[in-house]
Amino acid sequence: MPPRPDLPDASNLVIAAQDLRPGGGREQGHMDNSDSTTLDSPLEYTPVHDFNAENGRYEEPHRSAGFWDPSMKKIRGEVIFAWARMLLILSVFIIMVLSLYWAVLFHVNQNLKSITVHVVDFDGQMAPYDNVTPLVGPAVTAVVQQMLDSPKQGILGYTFVPPQQYGYDPIAVREAVYDWHAWAAIIINANATALLQEAVATGNSSYDPTGAVQFIIQSARQESTYSNYLVPQLEVIAREFAAQFGPMWSQSVMSNTSLSRDVVARAPAAVNPGISPLQIDLRPFGPAAATPSVTIGLIYLIIVAFFSYGFFLPIHMKFVIPKGHPTLHFWHLIIWRIGATVTTYFFVSLVYSFVSLAFQIPFWPPPASHTEPAFNPTAYGRGSFVVYWMVNFVGMNALGFACENMAMLVGQPWTALWLIFWVITNVSTSFYSIDLAPGFFKWGYAWPLHHIVQASRQILFDLHSEIGLNFGVLFAWVAINFALFPLCCYYARWKMERDTRLAQRAAESYTVYDAAAQDNKKHVPKEKGVLPPVRKRGFMRGV
Repeated sequence: MPPRPDLPDASNLVIAAQDLRPGGGREQGHMDNSDSTTLDSPLEYTPVHDFNAENGRYEEPHRSAGFWDPSMKKIRGEVIFAWARMLLILSVFIIMVLSLYWAVLFHVNQNLKSITVHVVDFDGQMAPYDNVTPLVGPAVTAVVQQMLDSPKQGILGYTFVPPQQYGYDPIAVREAVYDWHAWAAIIINANATALLQEAVATGNSSYDPTGAVQFIIQSARQESTYSNYLVPQLEVIAREFAAQFGPMWSQSVMSNTSLSRDVVARAPAAVNPGISPLQIDLRPFGPAAATPSVTIGLIYLIIVAFFSYGFFLPIHMKFVIPKGHPTLHFWHLIIWRIGATVTTYFFVSLVYSFVSLAFQIPFWPPPASHTEPAFNPTAYGRGSFVVYWMVNFVGMNALGFACENMAMLVGQPWTALWLIFWVITNVSTSFYSIDLAPGFFKWGYAWPLHHIVQASRQILFDLHSEIGLNFGVLFAWVAINFALFPLCCYYARWKMERDTRLAQRAAESYTVYDAAAQDNKKHVPKEKGVLPPVRKRGFMRGV
């Protein structure tokens, strides 16, 4: 076996030990008996367990515990109370805010009378037909009167208008429907009875039974209102009129011995049905791809404007986080945020408008006559897309800056509730006719999305123009939000600094910006439990 190498002599070494017991000190006996030099700084030992003086036990610092562990009693109560409080808040919020959406259609049957339908009987009222005893006009008005006298709810607001109010001009009635003086109109032409009697007397084989009575509508104004309420009732009137007038007229013709059967046989349409009301839609709604542009798609205009706050705020705040640069004047930051947000909305609204263009919604047809049916005319011809884009741009500013201000005022997580409130109040007063809603919803006429929808319909379908009013209301929203924006910014900064001061109460120092210090932060000592001093600032000091 090879010899072992010589080991160093350790006989003169003395190890200073530390008692590992709580409160224990160094073992002096070893030190006193040593004849060698002792260590001036004994080796410190950091225990891996924390000593709990209350129960005299050592516990692991990060030991997890069960839900019903006694040590979890306090935090368990706090969590359950906070959870129950938030559940109550959400429940009350759902009842209050979602009820707005349900309530907008709650009194539809009672409010259908606000959907006015003008009934104008020109039959036998104008020369050269004023010497003819009218039959068609009185028959139509009798059917309408029967509906008004019916005890059933949900009858439209039929109004008998004398022909002189329209200057004895049926075209003026169409113009009234186009100009939104009425939702629809029933026109009985002046020659309705005269042409019918002449057709059976002369055997006019070209007689058209649809030329006597006309139902004038404009479905692009609010397609759901027309399809759900107006058109079905007009169809009922047409059926009731045919059921009452048809047999009476046929019997009258067949019992008239002065009429030649051969002559009557040459005009079968004049005998049956005799009169068939014609529905004329001045501005039919279409194409189907236009539906998102004036309804559901506009919800995303609100959502995109809302979430742009969260997307861009961290970028803006780089100006006030000192990392090798001084912080920006706060009022400069406000100006930058307004300019950057407006520019963002400018391009985002353009992209949003491109979606409608990509799905071939026609933005190029010229305007059409107000009194003749026209499919997909636009209000401004080839300039319609630019106007449509500007409506979305100004509307996005009106909707978005309100979200920016509220996000700074209420903070997280309450901004989510604001978004729900903002969407529901705008949708309920924009996608449905306020005429059918309870009177409480009259405030909807001032809400921004209502005017975005109205302006978009006017542009896409060449409807009655209120574009000046629409832009005026939207610009008013923008102006109010611009005025409130700096105040909300100052409030958000005050709230953030207050929260920071509260968080530093238990610390022994607080930080301030110092360009010469490391990481541009200077630590200033203070007493523990005392709030840091309030940072003094002058309002708009940079000016």
